[in-house]
Amino acid sequence: MKLCVVVLLLLIHNAAAVLHTSRNFYTASSEVPNFPEFVAVGYVDDVQIDHYDSNTQRAEPKQDWMNKVTVEDPQYWEEQTQRGLNAQQGFKVNIETLKQRFNQTGGVHIVQRMYGCDWDDETGEVKGYDQHGYDGEDFISFDLQSLSWVAAKQQAFITKMKLDKDKAQLARWKNDLTQQCPDWLKKFVSYGQSTLKRTVFPSVSLLQKSPSSPVTCHASGFYPNRIMLFWARDGEEVHEGVEPGVSLPNHDGTFQRSVHLDLSSVPPADWEKYECVFKISGAQKPTVTKLERERIRTNRGRGGGGGDGEGEFPVGPVIGAVLGAAVLILVLVLGGVYFRKRQNQGFKRASTTDMSSSSKESSSSDLIPRSKLSTK
Repeated sequence: MKLCVVVLLLLIHNAAAVLHTSRNFYTASSEVPNFPEFVAVGYVDDVQIDHYDSNTQRAEPKQDWMNKVTVEDPQYWEEQTQRGLNAQQGFKVNIETLKQRFNQTGGVHIVQRMYGCDWDDETGEVKGYDQHGYDGEDFISFDLQSLSWVAAKQQAFITKMKLDKDKAQLARWKNDLTQQCPDWLKKFVSYGQSTLKRTVFPSVSLLQKSPSSPVTCHASGFYPNRIMLFWARDGEEVHEGVEPGVSLPNHDGTFQRSVHLDLSSVPPADWEKYECVFKISGAQKPTVTKLERERIRTNRGRGGGGGDGEGEFPVGPVIGAVLGAAVLILVLVLGGVYFRKRQNQGFKRASTTDMSSSSKESSSSDLIPRSKLSTK
């Protein structure tokens, strides 16, 4: 019965089909020391595929299999470089435009864009996204349902009004998000299928810093990042006293994630009722790790015992998680993910720019790009 409950739980978790994602992150910054003024990065299924920044001024592949694109389009990387240069120039003007709108002068400021799509290779369903932000907050976004722009700030209303008037351009944006983006995403998934469609299972450890600390279930070395990691009691998922973590990148392209369980109100005799469940989307069986004292690695040794050091709390994963978090934050800043994440939308891939403005501002400082996806 217990196993049936866990399987049912996993089926519920897996109700949403596996998606392939195309994500572009564009970021322009001002007065950030030792940082490029403009950075563009692209991801497919959480794997970085390209990079451009204002220092190198070159679009470059980040995966060997991305060079396959030149078989169909020999000028692909030259075209991407030109798009990067155009975006760089547009974003530089954008910061000045936004500083005017927010009555700002100097200081650190960041303009961001997230642009791209999700493609379900089972149902064929496609979802597109186009979100823009300024200094860590939403500014304006494109609504595919109404084919209109949604202003998140009063200062964005000028942009919304101008863009909503151009019906032909709204139709082109819809085509970019629902046709071009998934078409290129399918190609990229085909090019990199040996990497993107591989499955790597993690090592799972139970960690506890001190007897009063939560017990952490730490999974590291898994791919893809479409996974579930949760605590269960008697086969049913536990929410009370549980603090889930986020996936962090490892240096080898795999991921790590932790989930913490507070056992301070749980009688010791009931510990054996708990287990940590790891499941990769699409995999047949979950990895179930029972909560047994002798398996917990602590500062005092395995299971709280004293001491040969074999089972001591592993500083490697902890340091790796900290460094991974630092790397992730850097990627998110560079990639333009410092928006407040919406519950119903992920952060998606971006493109070149060319912004919209008020009558007092130069037409070259449009806050929204009118060009196509960076993937063509």
